[in-house]
Amino acid sequence: MDTIKSLGELSMGSRLKRLSDQCMRNIQLAYNQHHIDFDPYLFPAFHHIAKLGSTTTKELFESLKTSQPAVTQTVNKLLKKRLIETSTDAEDKRKKTITLSEKGKDFHTQVRPVWRGMERAVKKFTQHPADSLIEHLNNFEAVLQSGEFLNTVNEYIDIEMQIQIINYQEQYKQDFYDLNIEWVQKHFFVEDLDREVLSKPHQYILDPGGYIFFAVENGKALGTVALMKAEDNFFELTKMAVHPDARGRKIGQQLMQYCLDFAKEHDFDLLLYSNTVLENAIHIYRKYGFEEVPVEPDSPYVRSNIKMVWHR
Repeated sequence: MDTIKSLGELSMGSRLKRLSDQCMRNIQLAYNQHHIDFDPYLFPAFHHIAKLGSTTTKELFESLKTSQPAVTQTVNKLLKKRLIETSTDAEDKRKKTITLSEKGKDFHTQVRPVWRGMERAVKKFTQHPADSLIEHLNNFEAVLQSGEFLNTVNEYIDIEMQIQIINYQEQYKQDFYDLNIEWVQKHFFVEDLDREVLSKPHQYILDPGGYIFFAVENGKALGTVALMKAEDNFFELTKMAVHPDARGRKIGQQLMQYCLDFAKEHDFDLLLYSNTVLENAIHIYRKYGFEEVPVEPDSPYVRSNIKMVWHR
């Protein structure tokens, strides 16, 4: 008999603690199996430092909503692993600034595919409808105890680590053009604006403050996507294309998730233009939280008949 489980809502605190412990054990096993030397309890603080670039112990304490001794202990552990470094504030000698070390920056790049795999697994087992929180806990604890959760985490991590998503590199400039031209020709027709933008990524995307990402495997660009700076605090998700030989591997969805995570980390929202004939694409956009809004009369794309936005 499972006493804690049988008590239902009465044992909520104990149940959540047990579930947390089980989850942490599974995550630690996943790190170990992928030869990642990291303590899952350090994740919130390390992620916060990586996201902000620099912070202080006080800011960590306020952001993580935990005790001051716990924050101090976490910082000391990260220092011991040489993942962070501290420096004294020039104006206030009592204040220490915390940043990632060079080792920490390298580790952050290495571990991000692992985190994405973990996040995908958690979403898979927590997005099903349930009548109560207890039912959700029952379902999630069952997959933890059966080993299904760990197997799924490892499966997703393996997928994420095969495909690296990297920032723009000049060596892939022609791939950016070719992948997108092939996709547009397959579904529509190439507009003059397409060729102009795709042939001059620095002028139209990067220099104005935008981003271009590539999904790379063994040095080959299998997919690409761009975030173009738009009005207010929006970036346009655009120029997403996947190599014909790599379709069916969910590379487009990996690029999409990467862009959403990137937008969250940098505190901006997304918009996109598409066409309703692309039913699968529209379905995926909605799945990831994009909502339809009216298309402005002076839309920059002739073939676009739908505009969608996503808020972080």
